[in-house]
Amino acid sequence: MAHKNRPLSQDELQHFGAELDALRARTLAQLGAPDARYIRRAVSAVRWTGALGRILLFVGAFVPMLLWPACIAGTLLLALSKILENMTVGHNVIHGQYDWMGDRQLHSRSYEWDIVATSENWRRTHNFRHHTYTNVRGLDDDIGYGLLRIFPEQKWRPFYLLQPPIAVVFCLLFEWGVAIQDLRLGRFFAGKMSFRQLRAQLSPLGRKIGRQMLKDYVIFPALAGPFFLPVLLGNITANVLRSIWTYVVIFCGHFTAEAETFPKDVVRNESRGHWYLRQLRGSSNISGGRVIDVLTGDLSHQIEHHFFPDIPANRYADMAVEVREICKRYGQHYNTGSLFRQFGQVAWRIVRHAFPSKPRRQAALTRKPAAALEMGANQAAQQAG
Repeated sequence: MAHKNRPLSQDELQHFGAELDALRARTLAQLGAPDARYIRRAVSAVRWTGALGRILLFVGAFVPMLLWPACIAGTLLLALSKILENMTVGHNVIHGQYDWMGDRQLHSRSYEWDIVATSENWRRTHNFRHHTYTNVRGLDDDIGYGLLRIFPEQKWRPFYLLQPPIAVVFCLLFEWGVAIQDLRLGRFFAGKMSFRQLRAQLSPLGRKIGRQMLKDYVIFPALAGPFFLPVLLGNITANVLRSIWTYVVIFCGHFTAEAETFPKDVVRNESRGHWYLRQLRGSSNISGGRVIDVLTGDLSHQIEHHFFPDIPANRYADMAVEVREICKRYGQHYNTGSLFRQFGQVAWRIVRHAFPSKPRRQAALTRKPAAALEMGANQAAQQAG
């Protein structure tokens, strides 16, 4: 989508980065009691919706005439609780957005979230690799998650012909895909990792999986005694609904038609302005107002999240107003759209890139220079000459 972006001179690029840095500094200086209240209320919402959801599942299990309405309502409330915990609390807390509060329960190093993946693995794969190398091919493992070809720059293999049904399965089991992402199983099967090394990585993950399975699929269903099946199915469905929603939000934030990927050499001597520009071009927002913001943990503002991952996400909506104005002033496209529009583009990418790209198109993409983000460096040199 380079045609939507005006080339920037080196001086403009420096000022672009400086303005965004200044916005970050101003917001950090304003953090305080309202932000603490927001995250604590989110934690309370997780607890109350989760408790009510589980109670309704038990009611449905023990009162046959209320089986369907109680179990459906209980499952939806439990799914909502898990989504809020995953998106609003877990993801944002693990990013260190609330470390300044000094609350151990909301500190990035001590928080463990309610999915089979460990927070420690997430910090490596997401906080470090993804946010440092956003959409850089060969460095950001989130590009296709090793399963999907979503961009034409990715080399095609016959395996990708199966990716539409694989994408559906991945969507349903997304929390499990996140859990094993840091294992890098491809290295093991290629003989680049020993079984001992793999076992060492599997050990903490195995303990976390065991705890989650015991809680959701043994203890709570067992409390219903002979009526364990509705409770078990409610827990399974709630976890699947959370996986689907998380998958949709994350894919809409990174893999729309206007999102770009970059070769490795863009990060060589990358300035702050270039880093912001890469984050902007590799990200997509979801419009829809406060309801969407809450349900996505404010990841509907993916651009702002990639710019400021350690700023409390409840600040993103206000920051977005200024971010959008800055992007407009510098002639840079601000990618946003409705959930249906953005996910429609994602679904099209998954289907289209299951098939080989046209040779001429692929050749042009692979020849695309690292200077894709050197916006105006040559232009500035020509002007100076």
